[in-house]
Amino acid sequence: MDIIRQVNEMMRWVREQRASGEEIGVVPTMGYLHEGHLSLCRLSSADGGRTVVTVFVNPTQFGAGEDLARYPRDEERDLKMLRELGISAVFLPTPEEMYPPDYVTYVETGGPSQGWCGATRPTHFRGVTTVISQMFHILQPNRAYFGQKDAQQVAVLKQMVRDLKFPIQVIVGEIVREPDGLAMSSRNTYLTAEDRKAALVLFRALQLGRDLYKQGEHSGERLTKAMLRVTAAEPHVRPDYIGVVNRRCFRAVEEVSPEDLLIGAIYVGSCRLIDNLDVSPQVYPLRD
Repeated sequence: MDIIRQVNEMMRWVREQRASGEEIGVVPTMGYLHEGHLSLCRLSSADGGRTVVTVFVNPTQFGAGEDLARYPRDEERDLKMLRELGISAVFLPTPEEMYPPDYVTYVETGGPSQGWCGATRPTHFRGVTTVISQMFHILQPNRAYFGQKDAQQVAVLKQMVRDLKFPIQVIVGEIVREPDGLAMSSRNTYLTAEDRKAALVLFRALQLGRDLYKQGEHSGERLTKAMLRVTAAEPHVRPDYIGVVNRRCFRAVEEVSPEDLLIGAIYVGSCRLIDNLDVSPQVYPLRD
């Protein structure tokens, strides 16, 4: 497994792979890997070619007062996990490598980045699209793999790929959950035992929304109110948002269809967690 830290060296590696006829799949991460990330790596490996995992805690997607400084990091642990998977290369740039002192160019977002996480974290998606655009240019991948847990991010990046004409297939991996249903996240390490128990309320709320839809309730407003009642009943949780959206444009829907998405975000202590559920499982393809 090649460990690469400089942009020029990474681009040279990519050129060599391309010259050998290899396709490239990229799995962008911020490190502190868990089974959700590893499942994306396995998807890429199964698709063939070379798999590159990026490990970069991107400062431009964190707002003022957010958890950039304390975001969990453990490079040795991450590299051990990736070696065991047989990953071809890991790209570990520094912030200075990606954003030198004279850096001034950003990719502005619209459409699916508006509202929800975009309202709570107004500069977040600009940071995401900027760094992923850089990674796409550096790595020139055929395929890029992202997790469904970050559903709004997926919608934003798919829009960016369409709008900026990146010749890249975006492939979405299903949410990987703990046995009790909590969506896996690097930020779960922030949770105390009490927080961990309280955090499950979000998954329960989304499950209720799905159950009510199955029972014939197709009003987005009524489903949202029912889910909010669930989260409001948990005293250790502060809801950020709950809703039902069109998964492509991320606008709230009035009449819910099987392709739509139940979404939510909560604060548990100092930790902000997000999750989502398909209104009808297995209706929407994870590969475009």
